[in-house]
Amino acid sequence: MPLVNVMVNSRAYTIACDDGEEDHLRALAERVDTKVKELLGSVGQVGDQRLLLMAALLIADEHHEAANQLHLRTQELGELVGNHESVTALLAKSEGIAADALEAATQRLTHIAGRLAQA
Repeated sequence: MPLVNVMVNSRAYTIACDDGEEDHLRALAERVDTKVKELLGSVGQVGDQRLLLMAALLIADEHHEAANQLHLRTQELGELVGNHESVTALLAKSEGIAADALEAATQRLTHIAGRLAQA
């Protein structure tokens, strides 16, 4: 299990991760560090624990909002798929009706042509 050194709020932390996850862990730490720096700009130095907690809450809030948006988009997609299936069924029914009407018209024309040939 590799150990990765990351920097958050100018402090070094060593964290273990699974093989191949090192770059991902560094990217996550950079995200946390960015949030901490944003907080430092707005609330100032209030202590590492409080800054990390506030950063975690902000990131959790962003995650929560993203999850809600994903849920809404998934519902919308489901409705679109349902509508697509309804439209497809309606199209199939319409094609059947059109084919029946064309067949009936063909039969009438054949009948008329037969009567004209006898005349």
